[in-house]
Amino acid sequence: MEADFWHARWQRGEIGFHKQSTNPLLTRWWPSLGLAADEPVWVPLCGKSLDMLWLREQGHPVIGVELARSALDAFAQEQGLDLHWSQRDDFACLAGQGFELLCGDFFALCPEHLHGVRAVYDRAALIALPVDMRERYVAHLRTLLGRDWRMLLVTLDYPQEQRPGPPFSVPDDEVRLLFTGCRIDVLEDTDVLAEHPVFREQGMTSLHERVYAIQAPTV
Repeated sequence: MEADFWHARWQRGEIGFHKQSTNPLLTRWWPSLGLAADEPVWVPLCGKSLDMLWLREQGHPVIGVELARSALDAFAQEQGLDLHWSQRDDFACLAGQGFELLCGDFFALCPEHLHGVRAVYDRAALIALPVDMRERYVAHLRTLLGRDWRMLLVTLDYPQEQRPGPPFSVPDDEVRLLFTGCRIDVLEDTDVLAEHPVFREQGMTSLHERVYAIQAPTV
């Protein structure tokens, strides 16, 4: 799954993954991470997610990374934010009002881009990637974060043979393998198939939305 795939999706407006409101799983479970209000939060593959706005409203500086510049432009315009473009290393950066949104390849990030960030919110990044990219994604994420980080992760789990992704199915055993050594707590596990009639009409028999709190391994 190459960058051109996602650029084309944004260009054609095929962004069913974008939600028109803040994710209730975020508002329900974010406090469980026990973060200070001014703790910076990293949102990988952020798109134009309204979840970033909610995190900022809680006091968190927000660092996002996104391939599609049009998504970041749309976020600023639709939310009436006074953000400005500049260049930061290999990334174009849209910043202001507590947001620092990097436009470019996630795998080109280095620790310096994250200013020692220790908190991550992933609702749509891991499930956007096919299985062969997920291991690379998590390995790079863990390298960038270093020690003492916390993460709120939202996944979908369904019989992958019943529907091609994205979003892809990421079963619980894969999450535990990807985050080997970390503390992993399942905060919520709900079959939400009834909320997605299109998937049910396509023959899907179950669709579990799972919320995890993940903490870095203790040294």
